Amino acid sequence: MTTKAPAATPATDVVRRGLRDFYEDPRVPVASGAARSLRQARMLAAALGPATAGTRTVLDIGCGDGSAAATAAPLLAGHRLIGVDWSQDALRRAHAHVPYAIRGELTDGGLPFRTASADAVLFSEVIEHLVDPDSALDEIRRVLRPGGHLMLSTPNLAAWYNRALLLAGVQPVFSEVSLRAIHGRPGKEVVGHLRLYTARALREFVTASGFEVERLRGAPFHGVPRPLRALDRLACAVPSASSILLLHARRT
Repeated sequence: MTTKAPAATPATDVVRRGLRDFYEDPRVPVASGAARSLRQARMLAAALGPATAGTRTVLDIGCGDGSAAATAAPLLAGHRLIGVDWSQDALRRAHAHVPYAIRGELTDGGLPFRTASADAVLFSEVIEHLVDPDSALDEIRRVLRPGGHLMLSTPNLAAWYNRALLLAGVQPVFSEVSLRAIHGRPGKEVVGHLRLYTARALREFVTASGFEVERLRGAPFHGVPRPLRALDRLACAVPSASSILLLHARRT
């Protein structure tokens, strides 16, 4: 997944090397749930409209293995979809799903695109992995044209089950205290989450970064135990309590 590298200091160099090694490990998951990807793709397709009105350029930043782009592609027929990631392992896998998959970073000017050259950015399950999300949104804003669309998804710290877990003194789902193992919460898979957002925090953060929030929706989480999945789908009606936050914003 595409991450923002911190400023070069001896301490942050160690952090950067550790995170790069972590995300280049092929055992680390780079795909996310199909239900989330489909809901997000439908939001983007509705925002862009059909390609008969003109071909639009869509960047899938942090494309991982390209599965989210593959889900979106049939709904974005006629538009230009480009996958971007800094992980060489992820890009190798993405080439099977995305016509164009190139390397890029969310540093200042690190994306290999001109200013105001993109019509939309898919930013799926990436922001929770970033050391510096502020600079990442600055770079996304740079490559988006004025009025361009940002489709961002991220786990919800205040998901309905996390509220119950916190009351019981249990570490919330999606949060991680180590890159080596899960401690103090349900689950076994370490995915490298560094930052988590509530619906309110995400709205405020994106707005402060130069975007106007158009819509916030909820999506289910594929890792919810099967007996609870129906309840998880119902929770999507209240985005602030849903498992996944789907945010549509436009560059101001």
